[in-house]
Amino acid sequence: MNTITLEKPRSFGCWAKLYQLYLDAFPAAERKPFSVIKKMYRKGKMDVWCIRQKGIFTGLVITINSEDLILIDYLAVCKKHRGKGIGTMTLQALQSLYHGKRIFLEIESVFDPCSNLSQRQKRKQFYLNCGLTSMQVMVYLFGVKMELLGFNCKIDYDTYFAFYRDNLGTWVCKHIAPAEYPQTK
Repeated sequence: MNTITLEKPRSFGCWAKLYQLYLDAFPAAERKPFSVIKKMYRKGKMDVWCIRQKGIFTGLVITINSEDLILIDYLAVCKKHRGKGIGTMTLQALQSLYHGKRIFLEIESVFDPCSNLSQRQKRKQFYLNCGLTSMQVMVYLFGVKMELLGFNCKIDYDTYFAFYRDNLGTWVCKHIAPAEYPQTK
């Protein structure tokens, strides 16, 4: 079976590939300035990983790290490498890498009508298939309704808010608010 490796970027070329995939994979409204990512990486508050398979750059992972919480902030696989299990292997690698820490991520809500509902549902199902579970916590993050998913952990709104405050500062907290989790049958 093919496996992947997670490597820190060590060259200008690797940073350039990361940056290009970052621009290609995430809408402008969802991207932090890349200079902020690099600054947080240098300060040790964020990890930036090149996903490689057989030495070939296949994707990126960017995490925000605190003492016991890891937020998978961005995860993207290059278009030509999708559908080959790289995302699944990356999530497994992250669980090993951050063993003993609570790992979570945010996904856009699947409970409200929108133009890309099918894409959102597929994304959520992918994460559920990889072993993440819903924490049944919804938040508004910069006006976007997000659901929290995690690997065998529970994070409430107050913990989530404190994580952002402690890692990105109070300015981001002005753009975070609790949202009601829908009652499901």
